[in-house]
Amino acid sequence: MNEEEQEVTGATQPPYLHIADVLRGEIHDGVYRVGERLPPQAELEHRFNVSRPTVQRALTELRRAGYLDNQRGRAAEVLDWKDASAPPPAAQETPGPTFKILDRFIAEAFEAEDVTIDAYSLSAETLSSALGAPLNRVIAGELNPKSIRLRLLLPTPDAILGIPRLVDGEEEWPLVRLRELVGAQVVSLASAFRMVTDVRADIVQTVQLRAMPVTPLHKLYILNGRSALSGFYHVVRRDITYGEHQGEIYDVLGVGAVLFPYRADPEDTAGHGSRFVEESQRWFDSLWNTIAEPLKVFG
Repeated sequence: MNEEEQEVTGATQPPYLHIADVLRGEIHDGVYRVGERLPPQAELEHRFNVSRPTVQRALTELRRAGYLDNQRGRAAEVLDWKDASAPPPAAQETPGPTFKILDRFIAEAFEAEDVTIDAYSLSAETLSSALGAPLNRVIAGELNPKSIRLRLLLPTPDAILGIPRLVDGEEEWPLVRLRELVGAQVVSLASAFRMVTDVRADIVQTVQLRAMPVTPLHKLYILNGRSALSGFYHVVRRDITYGEHQGEIYDVLGVGAVLFPYRADPEDTAGHGSRFVEESQRWFDSLWNTIAEPLKVFG
């Protein structure tokens, strides 16, 4: 491995971003000219000493920024990146289903040396699912972050929330059901991180759970202070059976929500993506540091 590659893999940025930066610089310098193809992914894997998914993320980053074509199945071709018709930068990404967007961004976040996740939602179900694969890769030694910090902000378990509730009636069993679901997800998350601690004692972990008596009508994920994913909960009516109870309730389906992704651009701190990430972080911190209290999970 040469000095350049040591610098790339040893920096604090996620490896895929460093690889994208190196290749972008080489395109600017004329190492790869318009119409020429980059080396095959296998060659880039060897050069940067990273996995195939990391190389693919780096190439995706360059495609979003208009440097490479979008033809899959062959080596990427360099576009005329000075052309005004090139695709928009990564800060303006296309919204998509929660499970698809969150899984991708969580996977990218775990490429960094210091992983930070701030999450605000009605329950931890979607986040718990998205964390499964990267945490397993950490346990297997495929990913090696120095630290992982999770801050999860949920509604207070014993608060009388606006959702879920019965369409007709005043019984509170829909809220009791939500408390049990949240409790199960919190236990699952704690177990997953405990397993990481047992196997990877070299990684510094911080998992904090807080709650406040507010009904979330949107979800927000802030990853490594560099990206923010926001989506709205849509209220639906559906029939639910819970123990001996059965009825139609107003509920939200978080997995079906559309997430809008934003990325901070260090070179454009006043840009749309950068401002959204910054304000999202300030909003989350304002709740976390004031009215949020340690979460107590009810059984």
